[in-house]
Formats: sequence, structure tokens, C-alpha cells
Amino acid sequence: MISFQERVRGVILSAALGDALGAVVEKLSYEEIKERYGRVESLNTVWYKSDLPEESQGKERGFGTVTDDTLMMLALIRVYLKEKRHLDAYDLGNEFMKEIAFRKTYIPEFRKEAPLIDRLFYPEKYLFTRHVLANCEPREAGIGNMVNCGAAMYIAPIGVVNAGNPKGAYDEAILFALGHQNSYGLEAAGVLAACVAKAFEENAQAEDIVQTAITFAKDGTKQAIIDMANAARSLKARNADRDEVVKQLQRVIAAYSPMRDDVKRSIDKTGLPSSHYTPSRLLSIEELPMALAFILLNNGDYYSSIYDGINSGRDTDSIGVMIGVILGAMHGDNVIRKEDIEILERTNQLNLLNLSEAFIPTSMKIIKNDIELNKKRENIMN
Repeated sequence: MISFQERVRGVILSAALGDALGAVVEKLSYEEIKERYGRVESLNTVWYKSDLPEESQGKERGFGTVTDDTLMMLALIRVYLKEKRHLDAYDLGNEFMKEIAFRKTYIPEFRKEAPLIDRLFYPEKYLFTRHVLANCEPREAGIGNMVNCGAAMYIAPIGVVNAGNPKGAYDEAILFALGHQNSYGLEAAGVLAACVAKAFEENAQAEDIVQTAITFAKDGTKQAIIDMANAARSLKARNADRDEVVKQLQRVIAAYSPMRDDVKRSIDKTGLPSSHYTPSRLLSIEELPMALAFILLNNGDYYSSIYDGINSGRDTDSIGVMIGVILGAMHGDNVIRKEDIEILERTNQLNLLNLSEAFIPTSMKIIKNDIELNKKRENIMN
């Protein structure tokens, strides 16, 4: 039996692992990764931009370095450590904003302490404009943001504090992420949190996780997960090779995701009308359905799923994070190689294990409070 403590550590460490593995190849296509690396299966990998100072923009990656995906997850955990209760958009606009905009943290890519907002991508910096400068109603802060995976990539702690309660995780993630995202970007956050909560259940399997995602997902996100899961089952049944797997999965997700291989913003795209990253009830982010497909293809095997995900191209670090947090909750931290944990701790200087140990009793307290509340409700009915 895998303990709750092992599963919490598994979530946090696996987020960092998937993030760091995927970070070295982020924005490369599947074919480019194959050409440059063959296949990335080690944290001891050089970032493809290391010799390109004009493109690296002062950042360092490789050898276990994590990105903003992990840093924002840790910021959310620190909010839980302070509040010790369930959260909503008002908490995002208050304590979470203090964590990312005003309190310094060590940023591994910069090799220095700085406010996290200095590292964030534009859709995540949008939070500062909406919550701090515009002082908007927190539940409306996600309106107008670029629709992307920015909320889903760090939402896993909400699954932890709702362990075994996917509906509670979905609801809390939506209420919290309203302060960050909208449309299918918001939906993905809710669904991923539900998947993490489901993965805490003893003997949960890959199919159980996918069915949980389908149960709670809405609109394009739901259909994308259904289609990607069907494609994954078909590919697994005929033992398709890696080239066919990625080609087929990217063909299926193309109906729902505007990402494709050209993920960079460039001058020639400016001013052109597009549905890319705008609200839609028919679209889905790419990362979550891809993550679920690779989990299904590999029957929930930990390293195989993560490696397949981060080698598939495009937003590889976020795909790695999403696979990692689900399977980390499912398998616990004992599935992670000790040398990988040592590299992550040494390279990033984020005290991942210490923060995990602090988060465990806080999560247990929140869950126990829910259990007591449910008992009181049962007494009312009796």
C-alpha cells in the first residue's frame, strides 16, 4: 500500500522531474528532438539553446533545471501552508499574487533570487495587471487572458488537498483558476486537478484517470480527451512505433489545439486574424490530452510515460509536468530514481523534499476537516 505521504512527495518531485526533462527541448518539434538528441531520457542533458545567447535571453536550463511550471506550483503550496483551507479566486488575487509578484524566490534558470513574476510568460504576468493594477473582481480576472495551459500547469496541489475527491478538486480548481484563466484554459485546470485527486485512490489505473477526466471535462476539452484516448488505445493495440504514435496523436489533437509545431510568436504573425489562444467551446489545450494519451499508451508506467511525453515536441515541459503529477500521485515517490531526486534538489535549490514534508500535514488537515463536515451533514440528514 502506498501511503498518502509518499503520494504527496510523488506529486511535487514528479512535477519538477517532468518539468526539468521537458525544459531542455521545449518548443522543438518531435522531429527536431529526434535529430538533435535521439531521445531525451536523462536530467543530465544540455539545453539546445545553451550556445545561443540571443535566444536563451539570459536563462539557463538543462541538468535538472526547472521552469515556471514548478515555481508556480510551489507558490500555490505556500499559500496552502499559510491559509490551511480550501482556496478560491480571492486567494489567487491576494496571497498568491504576493507570492509571485512581491516575495523573492530562487529562480533556477536565473541562478539567483528574484520575484517570480520576472520569469513568467505574458499570460501569467497578466495576473499582475488584473489583480494588482486593475483591482478587478478576482473571479473575473481570467477574462481577456490568452487561453493557454498556464493555470493547469501548476494546479496539482488542489488535487492533493482533495485526494480521493475528484469532484471537489475540479470545483476548487475552477474557483481558484477563475482568477487566472478562462475558457478551455480554465477547464483544463479543473480536469487536471480531478485527475490528480483520483490518482490518490488505492489501485487507481490509467483507464480510471482517463475516465475521470472525461467525466468532468466539458465541451472541446471533453471531446479532445475522448478522441485522444481512443487513438491511444488503437495505437497500443497494434503496438505502433514511436513515430506513428506521435504523428497520429498530433493529427488528432490538431482538430482542437492551435499550437502545432510553430509555437513561436513572430513579426510575420502580428496583425493576422486568428482563433489561436482565444476563448472557444470547441477547442482544448494540447498538453492535457497529450499527457493522458501517453499515460494510457504506457499503462501508467512512470518513466515510459514521462519520456514519451517530453520527447513528443512542442510544450514539452508542461506535458512532462502533467504526466508527472498524475503518476506521482498514483505511484508515490519511491518510483523516482534517487539520483534524479538528488539532481533536482542540488540544481534548483528549492528544498522540494522539505516543502513536501510541510505540505503533507496541511493537506491532511484540510481533508480531515472535510470528513468532519461530511459527518455533520450526515447527522443532519439522520
